[in-house]
Amino acid sequence: MALSLREETTLAPRWLEVAVGLFVMAGIAALFLTALQATEFEELWQNRSNYPLYARFENIGTLKVRAPVKVAGVLVGRVTAIRLDRESYRAVVELSIDGRYRFPEDTIASIYTSGLLGEQYIALEPGGSEEMLAPGDEIEITQSALVLEELVGRFLTKISGP
Repeated sequence: MALSLREETTLAPRWLEVAVGLFVMAGIAALFLTALQATEFEELWQNRSNYPLYARFENIGTLKVRAPVKVAGVLVGRVTAIRLDRESYRAVVELSIDGRYRFPEDTIASIYTSGLLGEQYIALEPGGSEEMLAPGDEIEITQSALVLEELVGRFLTKISGP
């Protein structure tokens, strides 16, 4: 059975429409998956109980909310809030720590930078104390962020000094 000229011209555009539709749907799915990965949506699916810890820093540099908290390079939490203490004029950083992890009372919190100009994160270095930090406790020993401008200024001062 032969197709008429009119039927032949309508079949080609339908096939083309289906192909374009599938291509557009694949593009939307790829964008959706990229958005989920960028926002780390998988954390919402995990049924973990997090607990807060606090740390005070003289200078947090460009640390941002949702910055990672790491121990030995392993993600153990996120920064959930940053505020200024009105009495001491120090930055108070709230950390949300994964409930699977507990840290000694003498843990050190330091602000590091990923790479030369990468994002900043908080690195925890557990101490040797037998007592563990409880939810809501403050990490007493902290090391502020290194600010590149300050380092360059110190270097130039030493070079031009007497």
